[in-house]
Amino acid sequence: MGLLNITDQHPLVQAIFSRKIEDVKLLLNQKENVNVLDQERRTPLHAAAFLGDLQAIELLIQSGANVNAKDSAWLTPVHRAVASRHERAVALLVKHSADVNGRDKYWQTPLHVAAANRANKCAETLIPLVKNVNIADRSGRTALHHAVLSGNFKMVLMLLNKRAHHGICDKKERQAIMYSAFLGHLEITKLLISRGADAMSKDKKGYTPLHAAACTGQIDVIKYLLKLGVEIDEPNCFGNTALHIACYMGQDSVATELVNYGSNVNQPNEKGFTPLHFAAVSTNGALCLELLVNNGADVNFQSKDGKSPLHMAAIHGRFTRSQILIQNGGEIDCVDKYGNTPLHVAARYGHELLISTLMTNGADTARRGVHGMFPLHLAVLFGFSDCCRKLLSSGQLYSIVSSLSNEHVLSAGFDINTPDNLGRTCLHAAASGGNVECLNLLSSSGADLRRQDKFGRTPLHYAAANGSYQCTVNLVTAGASVNEADYRGCTPLHYAAASDTYRRVDTHSGTSQEPDEELLKASQQKEAFFCLEYLLDNNADASLRDKQGYAAVHYAAAYGNRQNLELLLEMSFNCLEDVESTVPVSPLHLAAYNGHCDALKTLAETLVNLDVRDHKGRTALYLATERGSTECVEVLTSHGASPILKDRKKKWTPLHVAASSGNTDCLHLLIDCSDRPDIADVVDAHGQTPLMLAVMNGHVDCAHLLLEKGASVDAGDKKGRTTLHRASVTGCEDCVGALLDHDAFVLCRDFKGRTPIHFASACSHATLVHVYLQAALSTDPLDAVVDYNGYTPMHWAAYNGHEDCLELLLEHNPFAYLEGNPFTPLHCAAINNQDCTAEMLIEAMGAKIVNSRDAKGRTPLHAAAFADNVNGLQLLLRHQAEVDATDHSGRTPLMMAAENGKTVAAEFLLYRMKADLTVMDANKNTALHLACSKGHEKCALLLLGETRDLGLINATNSMLQMPLHIAARNGLASVVQALLTRGATVLAVDEEGHTPALACAPNKDVADCLALILSTMKPFPPKDAILPFSFNLLKNCGIAAKTALPNGGSCPYTKDRHSSIAMDGCYSE
Repeated sequence: MGLLNITDQHPLVQAIFSRKIEDVKLLLNQKENVNVLDQERRTPLHAAAFLGDLQAIELLIQSGANVNAKDSAWLTPVHRAVASRHERAVALLVKHSADVNGRDKYWQTPLHVAAANRANKCAETLIPLVKNVNIADRSGRTALHHAVLSGNFKMVLMLLNKRAHHGICDKKERQAIMYSAFLGHLEITKLLISRGADAMSKDKKGYTPLHAAACTGQIDVIKYLLKLGVEIDEPNCFGNTALHIACYMGQDSVATELVNYGSNVNQPNEKGFTPLHFAAVSTNGALCLELLVNNGADVNFQSKDGKSPLHMAAIHGRFTRSQILIQNGGEIDCVDKYGNTPLHVAARYGHELLISTLMTNGADTARRGVHGMFPLHLAVLFGFSDCCRKLLSSGQLYSIVSSLSNEHVLSAGFDINTPDNLGRTCLHAAASGGNVECLNLLSSSGADLRRQDKFGRTPLHYAAANGSYQCTVNLVTAGASVNEADYRGCTPLHYAAASDTYRRVDTHSGTSQEPDEELLKASQQKEAFFCLEYLLDNNADASLRDKQGYAAVHYAAAYGNRQNLELLLEMSFNCLEDVESTVPVSPLHLAAYNGHCDALKTLAETLVNLDVRDHKGRTALYLATERGSTECVEVLTSHGASPILKDRKKKWTPLHVAASSGNTDCLHLLIDCSDRPDIADVVDAHGQTPLMLAVMNGHVDCAHLLLEKGASVDAGDKKGRTTLHRASVTGCEDCVGALLDHDAFVLCRDFKGRTPIHFASACSHATLVHVYLQAALSTDPLDAVVDYNGYTPMHWAAYNGHEDCLELLLEHNPFAYLEGNPFTPLHCAAINNQDCTAEMLIEAMGAKIVNSRDAKGRTPLHAAAFADNVNGLQLLLRHQAEVDATDHSGRTPLMMAAENGKTVAAEFLLYRMKADLTVMDANKNTALHLACSKGHEKCALLLLGETRDLGLINATNSMLQMPLHIAARNGLASVVQALLTRGATVLAVDEEGHTPALACAPNKDVADCLALILSTMKPFPPKDAILPFSFNLLKNCGIAAKTALPNGGSCPYTKDRHSSIAMDGCYSE
């Protein structure tokens, strides 16, 4: 909110601010608008309240001013008067019914404002009138919080005396005492504690009043809290104690007090940092560090990532503090979890003076750190030439040159060409860092220019990748090979072509001021261009390809470096051949895929054919559209790229891609670039048009565009499904509206005869169903809307349980229930456990439909039994469904449940509804036969549990098979046992002459063999001769045939023998 010019304000407001009460009266008498608003929606009464002008306030109120008017910040005149501490104005406004509980946009009441602005007398007026003295504003702060924040002792005392609660927390879970400690209001802190405030209260992050006071150096509050006996080493949620905070903030007097009171100087936080770590890294922590060291702090304590206080001092180059730590026993070569020593850290951050101190105290310059790098690696990688010189000079001073190998060996004990874990020497790091001074220092110290790392890259590769022109010049001048390939087949020219991507952004130039980011980027691009140009001028071969078949021009296109791309095309005739090659991918595709518009434009202006394809048949225009790069699409279409070429798999064109992804801008460009009138109706492998894909994915804007451009609204795919079918599935009402506005045919049918109404009903899009039904009336009111299987939309709505759709369909045409497939909507609802739609159908059509039959004579009760739908069974039976109704094959619902193993339904029908077990179907099968025939053991046992009727147990079907035959054949042991227990006969034979025992055979031939074997077996010995442990394996078995004798005669079964075998001996002795 800026300052407003008083001359621009309403005359009434000007008169109030001028204190000209007569002018105010005159204007009011002239019927000036007393509630006129300024730019901030403030009324003249706001102005008078702000000034505390009682006469003006009275006049305005008497003239009808709104005493509770709110400005744009929701401040009322009372808020304004309180903020200005005009207690008499407040009293006058209150007298005229001003709302003392009104809130501004920050939910602050006038009492909050009074507490924050030290308006004690105003608060005295307001407190008796407010509803709740502890009401909080949007940040959760009460008036007491604001009084404490303003340091107003009298206000705090007044509020406490008026039942303000000191323990209320704001949204950061901070009590009032936290703010008094933080701001150093000692007397208020004492007052709050005397009234019961918790000196150890914590906020959301675990900070206590002691932490807060330590942070701001409130020594008096610290002393007071310590005298109260608060826990001195209480950690916050990060594990930091008050001593950690004091050291981090450089509050040495607080740190001294805490240490003198016994704070643990070696207590680590959650990351393992002690107060000494914080003192080492803090801007103002020097005195704190001395204090801690003098009081026994462990100078070699390592954090969880292995950092010692000396590491922390090295990060920010705390020279004096590092000396103190070293003098007090700090380990010079202590390593963190990455293997870095303080010397590595100092080299990484370029602290030359600290490097000198560490080296003077014996730091090992040959110690390996992260990735096996020396401190020298890090110094040159980040471009600190002074540090590089310092680290080299310590070795060069006593360097020994071997007369045999001519290798430069530093006194520290490492070869300057020693690689790190990835095979990179210090020269690789210097080339990557781009500081030519570091590079020259290493070169003059004997660094090997041709040394390769584990990826086969030389220092020149790194210099080229980072676009370092001067480093590239120096390396090439010194003899580095410009065409040497790494293990991927990439030469320095490949990396230089893509140098804008590989460039380091944290390289230090040695200057104290960083240039503007845009200028820096422009400078780097220019340098990268010069680097590439220099390589080409020095015989770098632009035609060389890497192992994937990519040349330098591919890299330039893939990484969008337009200047490099132009240079390659200009300086090498072979590059034009590379550009036109599609093996493995053309540069045009790479530029389009990565959205590099400038590079794409350069290529488009160079190439004759922009419609080259990759191995999947995709053009550059296809890829640009797929990636949603409108600028690239515009470049390609403006240069003549075709929008109708299809890929090999889905046969999609760029138009299909744009429509499917909802990219309206790209779609517009693609349509406009072609003269074909039917461009919007091009089809893919499934016969889908772009309009179908746009609607299927809910892209309304694309659909509108295609319709405006003449796309066919009723075109069908290979399955006859139109755009409207797809909209019906997705439920996009806007798309449907657009299609119907363009006269889409609502009764169009797919290859199964289904209309959009079928799909909308199946997918629960009730609004669309209503729209379609209205449209169908005007199109063909006599169309029964039945698909080729005889199903109507009502069938689909009932089957899927879509009550809203079903209700609409019933209201539209209840007689549609009788149309189409005799497997009625009630059948559909029952078979899919949709009880709500089933009940809706019964209520709408009457109870007579519960016994309706389908083409096979099955009722809805059969369907419910088949689905094991007990709720559906109950519903249907409540409406007089026939429990024993039979279908054309003679089967009841119980038999349907038994045959399909629906135990729950069978149990309900049998026990609750007393369904008839004796009913036989057309093949004379009972429910028990059917359960056994399908191997439904539980269901068969359930049926047997209800009966002991031998007539049912021994009932035979048309093949003379009893349930025992069938159960035995299917290996239902428990069912066989139950049948035998209930008296099932074991001698009955089926039409093939087999007993239940022989039914166990896997087929008829085996059964016949078994019968022959049994018939020729000797009888068992007499009963008294059988050993006690013998098994009577053939109990209850018999052969109902005569057995041929060896002499050709026959021997009938004896009637006198009482052996359990029931078979006479037929063999002669």
